[in-house]
Amino acid sequence: MENIQDNDVAILRDLAKHQQEIANSPANLALVKEWEEHNSFRGKRPMVYLETGTLEQELIPPLLKCEGPEARKIESNLWHNMLNHVLIGDDSPVIDHYSVSQRFSFALFGLRLAVTHDYPESGQPEYLEQFYKDPRKFKKSTFAMDKKGEAAELAQAQELFGDILPSRVEHGCVNVIPLRLVAHLIGIKNLYISMGDHPDKLKQLMKRVTEDVESYFRVMEKEKLITPTSDCQRIFQGSFCCTTELPKEIGAKPLTTKDVWGYMDSFETLGVSPDAFGEFFFPYLKSLASNFTHLSYGSDEPVNEIWEKYISAIPSVKKVSISYHCDEKFMGKKLRGKNVIYNRKPKPEFLLAETLDEDAIKAHIKTTLDAAKGCKLEITQRGIGTVNGDITKAKRYVALIRETIEESWKG
Repeated sequence: MENIQDNDVAILRDLAKHQQEIANSPANLALVKEWEEHNSFRGKRPMVYLETGTLEQELIPPLLKCEGPEARKIESNLWHNMLNHVLIGDDSPVIDHYSVSQRFSFALFGLRLAVTHDYPESGQPEYLEQFYKDPRKFKKSTFAMDKKGEAAELAQAQELFGDILPSRVEHGCVNVIPLRLVAHLIGIKNLYISMGDHPDKLKQLMKRVTEDVESYFRVMEKEKLITPTSDCQRIFQGSFCCTTELPKEIGAKPLTTKDVWGYMDSFETLGVSPDAFGEFFFPYLKSLASNFTHLSYGSDEPVNEIWEKYISAIPSVKKVSISYHCDEKFMGKKLRGKNVIYNRKPKPEFLLAETLDEDAIKAHIKTTLDAAKGCKLEITQRGIGTVNGDITKAKRYVALIRETIEESWKG
């Protein structure tokens, strides 16, 4: 095959077969069923997931056997699908296909913004000044597709191992994070200042962004870019989509945003008062949330401060992030007996320590189990940038969480 040597093809085919065998094993099929029941609020136990996205640059390279760069990229993608199963042993299900990500992009107002997890303090001052002076000069947001590139990548995967592991192009969970776009446009500092100095202009900016993101949804639907999120695709927050309540495949009519999981957060409002959140941001987030029937909400912001008055009023919210900044006892009371999953994020410091303090870890998890009694609970460990080459520590950490659940969970 062009660009991939025969010995690398053999390695990729063996790895694809390994993924297929795991995905179709009785244990994995039972785990998928557990996730489906959990996401339908019928689960019997808390689900446990250690997010390895920030660890893959440390964990995957030692596993690679291919020599060519193109082959190593595909090999890395295959390992991504089963890394947790092989190395950690949490509740990560292994998907039964090779996923080719859609090459589709959204450019706010047609501008080139480097949207990352790190925010520029001042953003682009010229954009702030220009928008607040005359917002009409900012054109509609633009969209770009590379269907040719998608098709080529899909054809390559199918030729390599399509007879072993099916391949398909998919988008996955639809991320709805308008505040991240705004923060990168004008800067997080100016976002806060604008609430006092330019309140009407900030609302106008939020309205424009909301309208353009909703237009983005409609383009995705028209171009048939919405793909199912019911077969163990990942939710950006740190969870899995598995469900029997959403379409498993694309039918005669294109899927809409109401047919898939969405993800939304307001991390940028971490230092904003609940009243300011309600005035400047919630109306626009609620409008965007209305495009979904299944929404996962929250990142590291203390959602307890805005839950009762605002977020609980969004009917599509099915999961909510209970970060370590959050009042977990308060949220336990609010979610008890409700059809909203309590997605707890333990403090990362326990796993980042040089050695595991097992008693402290179990005490920390027991506090969560007590707070979430009567809730549908999942525990997602995020924020781990390194395990210093010792993956056994992460595996033991997950085992400690499981032990604590077995000893203390009362459901």
